Amino acid sequence: MIGLFDIIEKMAKLKRDPIKYIRDKAKASYEKEEACRICGESENLDFHHFYSLTLLFKKWLRDNRITIKTEEQVLEVRDRFILEHYKELYDEARTLCHTHHLKLHSIYGKNPSLGTAQKQKRWVEKQREKNGLN
Repeated sequence: MIGLFDIIEKMAKLKRDPIKYIRDKAKASYEKEEACRICGESENLDFHHFYSLTLLFKKWLRDNRITIKTEEQVLEVRDRFILEHYKELYDEARTLCHTHHLKLHSIYGKNPSLGTAQKQKRWVEKQREKNGLN
C-alpha cells in the first residue's frame, strides 16, 4: 500500500540541476586522454565538450516536449538522452589542461552556443599546431 509519505517523496522537486544526473551517468564511459590536446600537459586535466551538455539537454527536452520536475523524471530519460547524443558526449569532446580549458571558455563563454562547436574544435587544433603538436 502506498502511503502519503511515498507520494510526497516521489513528487519531491529536484535537488540538483538535471544536467548533473546526465554527467554522473556519462562520466563512467569517458575516455580521458593522458595529456592536454593543446600543450601536452599531464596535470590538472579537464574534459571539455564542444557541445554544451546543458544547452544540448535543454534543446532535447524542448524538441521532445519533455518537462523535468522530479529526480525520477530525469532518471527516466537519462539513458535515452545519452544514447541519442553519444557523439556529442564522447566523440565531440577533448581533454584539456585547466589553463587551456579556461582560455577556451574565456573566448566562447561559460556555456558556448551549440553553433560554436566547430569553431571551438578549430581553435583547439590551431593552438595545438602553435605548440608544435601535430
